[in-house]
Amino acid sequence: QNFMENFPELRLRSHNVSKHVALMGELARLVDVCSLMDVSQFEQELACTDDHTSHMRELMEKLQSPNIKIPDKLRLGLLYALRYEITGNVNKVKSAMKSGGVPSDMVELVNVILRYGGTNVRGPGLYGDGNLVSKMTKSFMTSVQGVSNVYSQHVPVIMDTVGSVVKGKLRQEHYPFAIKPKHAEPEKVIPEEILIFMVGGTTYEEATKISEFNELSPNVRVILGGSTVHNSTSYLEELKAMRRS
Repeated sequence: QNFMENFPELRLRSHNVSKHVALMGELARLVDVCSLMDVSQFEQELACTDDHTSHMRELMEKLQSPNIKIPDKLRLGLLYALRYEITGNVNKVKSAMKSGGVPSDMVELVNVILRYGGTNVRGPGLYGDGNLVSKMTKSFMTSVQGVSNVYSQHVPVIMDTVGSVVKGKLRQEHYPFAIKPKHAEPEKVIPEEILIFMVGGTTYEEATKISEFNELSPNVRVILGGSTVHNSTSYLEELKAMRRS
């Protein structure tokens, strides 16, 4: 009798479980077919390590692969251009993007992103710019210690900035003080609250890292804001708008 009374609820739960299993199965299939795990790992490596020979070889393979989707090929090309604008072969990559099926108007975004965030216009810190010793040390430690998760090894530049603030090492030439403290050197003042506003937009990764920092740093609280919260799609739309302007 109890079984018959509960049978409708049991059948409903079974149906819900079947839907979730089917959904997870389809997601797993798409991840495998589109090589998303492989692409994600390579994106992290382009962002975090400096190994042009290896990166160029792998990038050429992925740009010609029919399994890699066009938006993924575009992102990989953009990441390569930002890191290897000076030392790499951006024109070769653009040609490979075209032959790999990336439309010409999307390939043009490589030039747009370099005008917006290339070495001549961006601030310091994206790839350890301007600090060769720090860059080499980080690369060496990564090669020796490895990383706990290859899919989340990237740490946004904003965390270096926050770290400099709490250590009293924020450089005034990059972050000038509007109102200087009267009784201490400005850069050595450790605030209890830090407000960061990103004009042009912040990212979900930056928000996550700031949240993690706040949990581990009870004496300093960071508030992060921005004119929007970007993902890769919204950011590419802004690049397209800059191309038209």
